[in-house]
Amino acid sequence: MPFKDLIKRCRSYRRFYEDCKIEENLLRELVDLARLSASAANLQPLKYMLSCQPTRNDLIFPALFWAGHIKDWPGPKEGERPSAYIIILGDKTIAKTFEYDCGIAAHSILLGAVEKGLGGCMLGAIDKDLLRKNLNIPQQYDILLVIALGKPKEKVVIEESEGDIKYYRNKNNTHHVPKRSLDEIILKI
Repeated sequence: MPFKDLIKRCRSYRRFYEDCKIEENLLRELVDLARLSASAANLQPLKYMLSCQPTRNDLIFPALFWAGHIKDWPGPKEGERPSAYIIILGDKTIAKTFEYDCGIAAHSILLGAVEKGLGGCMLGAIDKDLLRKNLNIPQQYDILLVIALGKPKEKVVIEESEGDIKYYRNKNNTHHVPKRSLDEIILKI
C-alpha cells in the first residue's frame, strides 16, 4: 500500500468489532515498531503495558474518555469496545520528558496496526489515578497515552475544512474529520 494511503487510513477509530481478538504476539510486533523508531537523545525512556484479555481490558476501559467533540457520546458500547490496548509509560528514572518519543512511538504503533488491517485511537484523556490503581502501575512511570486497538467498526472520512475543524458524526454514524488545506498550513513568510 502506498505510504500516503497508509497515512490516510490511520485515523482515530473509536468503535470496533470487540469479538475480533488480537493476540499478544501482534501487540509485541507493534511495540517493536515503536522500539525501532527514533528516540530523543536515544534515551529510550518509554515502557509499554499490553492488554488483550477481556478481564484486563475491563480494568482499562473505565479510565478512558473517548471523544471530546462528541458531547452526547459516552464512548463505545459493549460489543464495540477495543479488543486490545497498549499503554505507553514514561520511565522517570531514565528521562524527565517524553512527549517527542511518545508521539513518535504511538504513531508507529498505529501505522503498524493499519498495515495489519486494524485500527486504533490514541487516548490522552485518561483518569490516570484510576488506571494506575486498576493496573498497579508503579509511581516511577508516568502514564502518557493509551492506544485502543481493534478491527474498526466505523467509517472515518477525511474532508476539507470549511473553517471548523471539529470532528463529528453524521446521522449514518460516519465519523468526519475536517483537515485544514495545505495552503493554509504552509506559511509564506
